[in-house]
Amino acid sequence: MKQFSAQLLDDHKHELAESPFYDPRFGRYSWVDITKGEFWTKQDGAKTCFTLGQPIGAAVPLADEDGYLLAAMDGLYVYKNGQAELLQPLNSVFKSYWRCNDAKADPAGRLFFGASVADAHAPEGALFRYDKGKIKLQQENTKIANGMAWSSDRKRFYFADSTDRAVYVYDYDYETGDIAGRRILRRVENDVPDGMCIDADDNLWIAVWGGYRIEKRNGSTGELLAEISVPAKNVTSCCFAEDANTLFITTSGIDLNGEGDGRLYTCKVDASGAGIDYAVK
Repeated sequence: MKQFSAQLLDDHKHELAESPFYDPRFGRYSWVDITKGEFWTKQDGAKTCFTLGQPIGAAVPLADEDGYLLAAMDGLYVYKNGQAELLQPLNSVFKSYWRCNDAKADPAGRLFFGASVADAHAPEGALFRYDKGKIKLQQENTKIANGMAWSSDRKRFYFADSTDRAVYVYDYDYETGDIAGRRILRRVENDVPDGMCIDADDNLWIAVWGGYRIEKRNGSTGELLAEISVPAKNVTSCCFAEDANTLFITTSGIDLNGEGDGRLYTCKVDASGAGIDYAVK
């Protein structure tokens, strides 16, 4: 099994960094600090930080303009030119103590977003899809909706439910966005699957909360192919960066005092992710 080691990219310590993206159109990295309600970008070495005033679970680039869709606690927001405007309230589908936890665009540009609790409630939530002003329930009774990915043939959807300690695979209908036939790809016994991405060979790169690592697993069998060692206990997510063979990695620093906890990393790997992440239409 191949072993890789992550390298420090940025030494700012975040509470709960998540939702890493790289937008090749602008050469821009982006991520969120969920609990602080912060949306961060880094472009040409310069960083910006926008604070929404509520938790932000994810920020996904817009397909047709320079901006992002922010998946927050009370709604979906369009962020452009340093300002955020409410696009879609979530009070009709979210309980008052829910918040968005992760979100990604599918190959057709629809937004898939998950819910998690925002306080001391027992874990609960659901997975939804937003498309042209309409919200549809995709999977009910999730615990902590997390990593998402789609296969290159646009026939499979992968989804991590962290508290279930499982990565699921579904049949995916590209034309409608519907998912069906949930089955377990991989069950995590001791640690927690968090965010993830997929490479051009349909292998999953799964961040392991509590595991100091990212696992590369076969998207058909779940077989462990490689590991990335990360000097942070709670690894939250990853995506492919400007170099299509490099992963951009986020971690959490909540309640941790390790030197590497909560920081951002990169890692050169034996895979390519060019054109894998999608934008919201």
